[in-house]
Order: sequence, then structure tokens, then C-alpha cells
Amino acid sequence: MTCVRVLTGIKPSGTPHLGNYVGAIRPTVRASRQAGVDSYLFLADYHALISTHDPARVQRSTLEIAATWIACGLDPQRVTFYRQSDIPEIPELTWLLACVCGKGLLNRAHAYKAAVDKNLADGRDADDGITMGLFMYPVLMAADILMFNAHRVPVGRDQIQHIEMARDLAASFNHLYGEHFTLPEAVIDEQVATLPGLDGRKMSKSYDNVIPLFAPREQLRRLIMGIVTDSRAPGEPKETEGSALFQIYQAFATADETAALARDFAAGIAWAEAKERLFERIDREIAPMRATYDELMAHPERVEAYLRAGAAKARAQASPFMARLRHAVGLRPLDTQPAPTSAGAASAAKPAAPVFKQYREADGRFYFKLTDAKGHVLLQSQGFANGREAGQAVARLKAQGWAACLDLHALVHALVPNHEIEAALQRLRET
Repeated sequence: MTCVRVLTGIKPSGTPHLGNYVGAIRPTVRASRQAGVDSYLFLADYHALISTHDPARVQRSTLEIAATWIACGLDPQRVTFYRQSDIPEIPELTWLLACVCGKGLLNRAHAYKAAVDKNLADGRDADDGITMGLFMYPVLMAADILMFNAHRVPVGRDQIQHIEMARDLAASFNHLYGEHFTLPEAVIDEQVATLPGLDGRKMSKSYDNVIPLFAPREQLRRLIMGIVTDSRAPGEPKETEGSALFQIYQAFATADETAALARDFAAGIAWAEAKERLFERIDREIAPMRATYDELMAHPERVEAYLRAGAAKARAQASPFMARLRHAVGLRPLDTQPAPTSAGAASAAKPAAPVFKQYREADGRFYFKLTDAKGHVLLQSQGFANGREAGQAVARLKAQGWAACLDLHALVHALVPNHEIEAALQRLRET
């Protein structure tokens, strides 16, 4: 059976809460048990350094996150579970990818653009306080994915752009040095549960409305008793629609349990009774895992052993693959005879061709860009309502050229002089 390689990164940036469990941890653990799935899960501690400069917090959060995943049922023997910083091949690959990455590509990264926009809105220099870590984040993420040639990467909609960038970098590298990388696919789960927090808004540390996943039993009860509800008295019918309490219960309960609580809402259950029922239902699922978590937190050496074993498993693949990549780019012993790659032989025969790339962004609209052989963007479109319109625009540009499509100039922006675009389109017509 051919396995689908699925890769997930978890940034150690805080204590996990119920929303993390329902939205990411529980479904990922369940998916890792499926036949035909080869799961790679890693602690993205290099990524954490972009925003967290407290060494003790990075270490503590790494322990908390690792212990959480193991306590929630992740089997380190079944999956490849490792700490990003234990794989030295990843930063090395980051540099190789950076050398085929156009700066213009990173200029368009959402996180960087948002930081620049905020600086300008606040009257500061555009790059004030922006580190190269933030700017290079997409390249490091691409290295995480491409090091293990992941087929699928489950992400939220705000991360789709990063997967597209990883594909671009993989294609650029493959074009220059031969076929080494699989082009990954983003996987968006439209059914991912988003839990409301104590105040009814999305459960988030930024709102300070979270319920820690492994809070002690009595603290869990106090937090649940503090969930905001309306003023309807016992005996008054209550609405399930828009009820944070009901939504959280539904995320943990069976269909029959959920239906029973809905009937009790309609019958006028008291809020205190409903909250007690929610507490007992959550604690029933969490309590056994809490005991495992507490045991792991008391013995960090056990977690460390799991991570080191996972790193050894990951490096058994990463080390020989990195050696192959080093050879491909010319980082070779001087006493070996260079053997041109198929891509290099083709390059000697004729110049590499530019390429159009079409994709869909997080806003639901369809885009395309024209890149040269090194991945530098020559043309960048605005969003089209559907893929057919974008494809028709690409076909016209290929057939007629940039100068002939004056009506497209408002929708497609030239990022280099016109003569370079015309030359690229002519090169496309000749191939």
C-alpha cells in the first residue's frame, strides 16, 4: 500500500487549551491512526523564536506541547514525532531554498505585509522591528515540508499562501537541479471545530478567555461555571443557537447526549445544572489524559527520550536526502567527477522556460503569476472570481503577448520592464 505522507507542525508558544484540543490535537491524533497515512508531527521550536525571546518559556512550552500530544493519544512508535531543532538538515535546506527564492516572493507574504502595514499606519519606518526571522518564515516552513517530501499539509486558510510558496520553491529547485522535491498540497478541513471561550468569543489566548486543556479538576469546574450565559431563569426555555455552553458540550458529547441536552434546554434546564453537566462530560474525556500529562510533566526525561527517538527516525531520512541535495547543488568532495543532472544537461542545450502558475488564495479568489526559471515573479494578477476567468487571461497572454492585452493591464501587474515580459512570453511560445 502506498502511504500518503502528512506533515503537521506545532509551534510551542503557550499552554494548550480546549480549543486547541478539539480543533487540532484530537483530529490529528485520530488521523495518524488511519491505514495508509504516514504522519510526521514536529515541535516547531525554531518558529517559536520569531515571537518568543524568553528561553525558559520556549523550553517549558516545548515540554508542555510534547507532553500534551502524547497524553492525548499520539503514538510516537507509529508516527515520526520530533523537535524541529533536532534536525540540523532543516536549517541547511532553508539556506538552499533561500538561494532560489526571489525576495519579491517574500515581500508578498501575508505576515510580513501585515507588519509593514501596521508600521506605516503607526507612522514608523516600514521595517521597524521586523526581524529576518519573520521575513524568512515562509522559507523555513518550506524546508520543514520539503525535507520529508510531504504530500499533504493540513493548515488553516491563513496558511495556504505558505504552502503555495513551498510549491514555488520546490518547483524552482527542481527546475535548476533535477527532480528532488514533491510539490505539497494544502489540506483545508472546513469542518474543523472552533470552540467559543468563556465570554462567547472564539477561544483564544489573545482574548484571555481560554480553558486550559489539563487544568486541575476543581479549576476546570470553576472556569466552566464562569462561562457567560443569559439571564433566563430555571424553567424558562433556552436557545441552543448561539449558546457557548451548548457548543462546547456538542464538541465533546455523542449525538444522543447532545440531543438530550437540546431537549433539556427547551424544557428550561437551569444554567448551573447545564454547566455541571458540561463539566462532567469534559472531565470524563480529559481526566485519563490529564493523569498521563501530569506524569509526563513530572518526568521530562521521558518526553526527551521520545523526542530523541523521533529525531533519530527523522534524520535517518533527512541525512541521506540532504547529502543528495548537497551533491545536486555542487557541494561535493573535490575528488569526485561532477555528473550533470538532467536539468543541467537540458539547461546547456537551451535556456529554461518561464512558467505560469495559477492558484487560489485564502480570500477565495483565483490568481496567477508568471515566473522565470529562477522563480522570480514577472507578472502578478489581481484576484479573479473563478478559475476559468484566470485561465482565459493566461491563455490570452500566452497567445497575444503583454502589449496586445491592454484591457488586462488593470488586472495584471508588471513587476519588471515590459520588454522582459514580452521576452518571457515569446520564450513560452517557442517551447
